Amino acid sequence: MAAGLGSRFGGVKQLARVGVNGEAILDFSIKDAAAAGFGNTVLIVRSEIEDDVRAHLDEVHGSDTDISFVRQDELGPPRDKPWGTLHAILSAAPVLDRPFAVINADDYYGPSSFDLAARALTGCGPDVGANVAFQLGNTVPPQGSVTRALCEVVDGVLTGIVETDGCERLADGSLRAGGEIVPDDTPVSMNLWCFHHDVLGPFQERWEAFFATRGDEPKAECQLPTVVGELMEAGRLTVNVSSSPEQWIGITNPDDLAIVQATLSNR
Repeated sequence: MAAGLGSRFGGVKQLARVGVNGEAILDFSIKDAAAAGFGNTVLIVRSEIEDDVRAHLDEVHGSDTDISFVRQDELGPPRDKPWGTLHAILSAAPVLDRPFAVINADDYYGPSSFDLAARALTGCGPDVGANVAFQLGNTVPPQGSVTRALCEVVDGVLTGIVETDGCERLADGSLRAGGEIVPDDTPVSMNLWCFHHDVLGPFQERWEAFFATRGDEPKAECQLPTVVGELMEAGRLTVNVSSSPEQWIGITNPDDLAIVQATLSNR
């Protein structure tokens, strides 16, 4: 998913050059996914940045990678702010004819996370999905607080997901989330999901229900984790959870760029 506005970053963060050879985070993800056995890459973009994204991918990958483009804004209805991550996936529905994984273009997940996703996909069916979760301690910055989607997991199955503010590392090294001290290995979702393509039907139903009730709100977004939770609660979707040992990093603010560049300097 590469259609975000990058408002806090102040530009097209999807193409921010972080590698020693000018790679963006999405270039590492494309290569890591291919090494794990994934096939076609589908880039979900906005029309206004498509040419820049195409030029960047041609520069970094040449003609060696099978990449399809879809434009989220073509699904409509039109507005300045994208309609959210569930809407982004539905914009790609015409080319999703097999089980697929979902990632954010501006998040670095690490090679082993894609290996886990590839294995998880083998167990996905029309009513079974998967999430590759990360340890909270591997996703928070050294200073400052962030919001994370804390996962409730029982016997390897997701039972709940809660957006939690105030996730931060304290001076004594402990980890706090939502005002409580929590273990470093608390599982969090960083939007690495795996689905069978038949889930697109229930996704479409939830999008239509969202638009019927909130379509007139200029900033409302139909988000994938919310819809997954609704389908789980309705007994229509089971989500298996795999735990990644990787250090997750992402770009949200301009200050994040130097941290990502330093982390990926040896990739």
